[in-house]
Amino acid sequence: MKQIAVYPGSFDPITTGHADIIERVSKLYDEVIVLIADSSQKSSLFSIEERKDLVSKSLSHLKNIKIEVHTGLTVDFVRRVGAKVIVRGLRAVVDFEYEMTMSSMNLKLAPEIETVLIFARPETYFISSRGVKEVARHHGSLDGLVPEVVKKPLIERVKGK
Repeated sequence: MKQIAVYPGSFDPITTGHADIIERVSKLYDEVIVLIADSSQKSSLFSIEERKDLVSKSLSHLKNIKIEVHTGLTVDFVRRVGAKVIVRGLRAVVDFEYEMTMSSMNLKLAPEIETVLIFARPETYFISSRGVKEVARHHGSLDGLVPEVVKKPLIERVKGK
């Protein structure tokens, strides 16, 4: 039976931290679905189509990755695709409480689905989408913070806002 993991997030934009976790998880599962959350609750810098394109370009070297978009509960999507695992990245201690709460809620809603936490590498644990947008707004170096294919669109987008 094919083992599928789902890695949900807003990916606005995808960072090198996200990419690292996806690469590492891709070695553990037959298929990893990068699930881009389409949430009306969040104000995004990039459209859902742009985020999907940037994720796709950033991960084009990985052959067992699929990119999907979903509105609604992640567990509903996970069930629909036949996955049993939700992957979440854990950067710092401050992420732990949020991830524990989300994991507990998902477990209550879907006891058959496990949440697996993957620790960020020390060289990426401080990177967040919010942080890289701030660096870009203030013309800082994006080297090592986002995949190469994200740099130009990010710089252009923050100039326009």
